[in-house]
Amino acid sequence: PAIHAGVAVKAERIDRMQARLESRFAPCTVTIRDDSALHAGHAGARGGAGHYAVCIEAEAFRGQNRIERHRLVYATLEDMIPHEIHALSIDARAPDER
Repeated sequence: PAIHAGVAVKAERIDRMQARLESRFAPCTVTIRDDSALHAGHAGARGGAGHYAVCIEAEAFRGQNRIERHRLVYATLEDMIPHEIHALSIDARAPDER
């Protein structure tokens, strides 16, 4: 039962992250991967906060450099850091960028 509760909490967390990113950026695509299992035993993982990778493509990123894009994503999720999100890998692009 505890394992299932943890899975539900992580799924709900990802749903909230995705909803915030979709609301803020109206992205063409957004995917969030939970990499927490790769960091089991790590200090942040022990506290229940997760390690996530976000890939997002949105017009809002056009004309923004990489640092500006990351700042926008962090600002959108800032109240979840560090209690729910311990680490965040971000790939933010404008449509048609490679």
